[in-house]
Amino acid sequence: MRSGFVGLIGRPNVGKSTLINTIVGTKVAITTSKPQTTRNIIQGIYNDDDSQIVFIDTPGIHKPTNKLGQTLNKEAYYSMEDADILLFLVDDKPLGKGDMFVLDKLKEVSKPTILVINKVDKMKKEDILKKILEYKDLYPFEEIVPLSSLKNDNVKELIKVLKNYLPDEVAYYGKDDVTNKSLEFIMAEIVREKVMDLTEEEVPHSLTCQTTAVEVGKTSYTIYIDIIVDRESLKKIIIGHQGQMIKKIGIRARGDLEELLHKKVYLNLLVKTVKDWRDKEKYLTEYGFNDFEV
Repeated sequence: MRSGFVGLIGRPNVGKSTLINTIVGTKVAITTSKPQTTRNIIQGIYNDDDSQIVFIDTPGIHKPTNKLGQTLNKEAYYSMEDADILLFLVDDKPLGKGDMFVLDKLKEVSKPTILVINKVDKMKKEDILKKILEYKDLYPFEEIVPLSSLKNDNVKELIKVLKNYLPDEVAYYGKDDVTNKSLEFIMAEIVREKVMDLTEEEVPHSLTCQTTAVEVGKTSYTIYIDIIVDRESLKKIIIGHQGQMIKKIGIRARGDLEELLHKKVYLNLLVKTVKDWRDKEKYLTEYGFNDFEV
C-alpha cells in the first residue's frame, strides 16, 4: 500500500474540481463556468488495489478584494504546505498574470510538482507542445501530463505518474470513502452550484449556502438549506419574479440530490440577506471558511 496527499493548485476555473470528480468517479466538488467556485478545502479520495491518493481541491489562487478572498487564498496556501505532491493545473488559455502569480507561490514551497495541462480536448497537438515548451523553463516540474478531465482522457496516466511519488504506506481512509466532507456540506454545495448556474454574474461571489436541517424518512429526505447573500437586491434576483427563479433552482438541485441520495427529496430553500458577510470574521467562521484543518 502506497499513499499520499496531492494538492491541486492553479488560477480559478482551470478545472481542478472537474479533475477530482473524474478521478474519484463521483461528484464531490461542484463545478460551474464561474471563477472561484470552490470555496473550501475538499478532499477527493482515490482507492485501488495498491494505493490511496487523497486529492485536495482548493480555491483558485487570485488577487483578493475582501476578507473572504484572503481566506480562500490562505486555504490554497495551506494545502500547498500540507500536501506531499502538488499538481499545478493550467488550461488552453494563454499564460497570464494569474498563472505567474501561482508560479511565484510555488517557488516558496519545496514539493514535488507535476504540471497538468488540462482541457487538451480543446487544443491542437501543436498547441499542446507549445504549452509544454512555454512552461518547462519557468519551473523545475517533475513531470508534465496533458489530459482532459472532462473527457477522462489520459487521467489514468496521471494516476500512474503520481504513484511514483507517494511517500506513505498507510491508508488514511476506508476503501469506500470518496471525500472528507459531510453529506450536509455536499447538499448545500449542490444548491450553490444551481444558484451560480442560473443567476447573473454579480450573484456567485456574494453567495453561500448552509444546510440547517435534514430529516430522514424511510423513503425520502426532507432537507432545509439557507441561501445567503449580502444584499437585498441579490435576494430578489434569486427569488425571481413570482418565485420563478427559486423554483428553478429547487427543481435542478432536487434532481441532483435524489441522484446522490437514491431517495425522494423534499427541498426547502430559504433566501437570507446577511449584510457584508464576506468581510466579517464572525460569519466567515460560522459558514465554515476559517477551518483549515485537512
